[in-house]
Amino acid sequence: MRALVQDRFGEAPEVREVHDATAPEGGVVVRVEATGLCRSDWHAFAGHDEDVVLPHVGGHEWAGTVEAVGAGVDAGLLGRRVTAPFVLACGTCPPCRAGDQQVCADQLQPGFTGWGSFAELVAVPRAAVNLVLLPDEVDAGSAALLGCRTATAFRALLPVGRLAAGEWLAVHGCGGVGLSAVQVAVAAGARVVAVDVDDAARRRALDLGAVAAVDPGGDGWQAVGERVRDASDGGTHVSLDALGSEAVVAASLAGLRPRGRHVQVGLLPPVLGLPRVPLHLVVAGELEVLGSHGMAAHAYPALLALVASGRLRPGGLSTRTLALAEAGAALAAMAGPAPAGVSLVEPGR
Repeated sequence: MRALVQDRFGEAPEVREVHDATAPEGGVVVRVEATGLCRSDWHAFAGHDEDVVLPHVGGHEWAGTVEAVGAGVDAGLLGRRVTAPFVLACGTCPPCRAGDQQVCADQLQPGFTGWGSFAELVAVPRAAVNLVLLPDEVDAGSAALLGCRTATAFRALLPVGRLAAGEWLAVHGCGGVGLSAVQVAVAAGARVVAVDVDDAARRRALDLGAVAAVDPGGDGWQAVGERVRDASDGGTHVSLDALGSEAVVAASLAGLRPRGRHVQVGLLPPVLGLPRVPLHLVVAGELEVLGSHGMAAHAYPALLALVASGRLRPGGLSTRTLALAEAGAALAAMAGPAPAGVSLVEPGR
């Protein structure tokens, strides 16, 4: 199979022929139709994830067709259109038994703990727990963006952040997860303030239904928080860090109204240093600080129903589609400012 193989951290990977993926016991092999290019992939590319072993094939949000099944897997899955969460749960540990497969104690993550979907084929272990069948109404591009961005935003805002209709939400960082969060919040009836340094990203958020946009500029986090409070009638009920930085965490907390909820989904790898957090704001405002890490496969039906109905359109976030040979340079370029919207890769091209 053709795959985008990385031999050194921080250097653009190259396409080459490698051995085909094989189906593990209890797992399947999927022919990848579409896969997203995500900032989490860039962290792996840059060497920020200790699980990544070189040579490596990244990619963790995908959709495709089951091409082979391993021992113990129903052959009726062959030819079915599927996706899966980026956390592949074991199904037997205490968190899994409690229904919290997204924080499985023995999780696997293709594109991180093993080779991922920047390839024509990807192996997916633990199919019975993690495989999600796709309805005909959901195309491959939309389904690929569910695995990380849309599913992450959906769970972070609704089950975790408890965002309700009529409430204010601040979205800090309008990349893939952030724009997905704008879509999810608008569909839920919330009012969104979008925060991003990039003018095109702010315009895209407004196009998707945000009612206000804030440019943080070069000012400190206190100033950003004040602008968000001014735009949201005294502060937001929920605030999302969809980027992952010390300054964004602080600005997110500063923009909340009393008893507001900060939700952290942007990655803050320890290798980059532990962030300082203004906990005095948490105490004074009785704020909640919440973490959210993807979404379990069993929770996908509600999300898929929204996409199938047209109320949620993750495919509309895609602004460019790349061939596999173009993906390496695009991944390396994520060290700088990213273009507005989401990039999809079609490994078959």
